[in-house]
This record gives sequence, structure tokens and C-alpha cells, in this order.
Amino acid sequence: MINDQIHTAPQSPMRKKTDYIVACVNEFARACSLDVSQAYRYLEIHGGIDFLVEHYDTEHTLSFDDAIEDLKAVSRQTGGRI
Repeated sequence: MINDQIHTAPQSPMRKKTDYIVACVNEFARACSLDVSQAYRYLEIHGGIDFLVEHYDTEHTLSFDDAIEDLKAVSRQTGGRI
């Protein structure tokens, strides 16, 4: 009989944070009609990536829609226009 359970090692806190940031960049790209590399560059230039790293503990508890709105607000503070 085949065991249907898949055992995986728990993710490290750094991996969880990285996966969340990648997901946010992807969702930001989708919401703003950008490709992923454009979204990443925009967020990097305008402080969005640093914001996600610094505020991960709070942001990851929010919906992606809320996180995207936060990223837009942070980016506008540094000259972003999205």
C-alpha cells in the first residue's frame, strides 16, 4: 500500500518571509498590469521591498489586496505614481 501522506520539512522563518515577498510582488504585478520584473524594480526603487521585510509580521496577516494598497501608499511617499 502506498503512503499518501507527504512529509515535508517545516519552512524556516526566512523562507516564509521570502515566499511572502515573492507572492506580494506577483500580486502587485497582476494588480498594476506590470510584468513581475517591472513590479520588483518599482517596489525596490520606491521602498516597497524594504517595507515588506520590515513589516512582515503584520503584513502577512493581511489580505493581498490590503498589502498591495499598503505597497502603493509606501511607494507614493517616495515618488511612485502607481
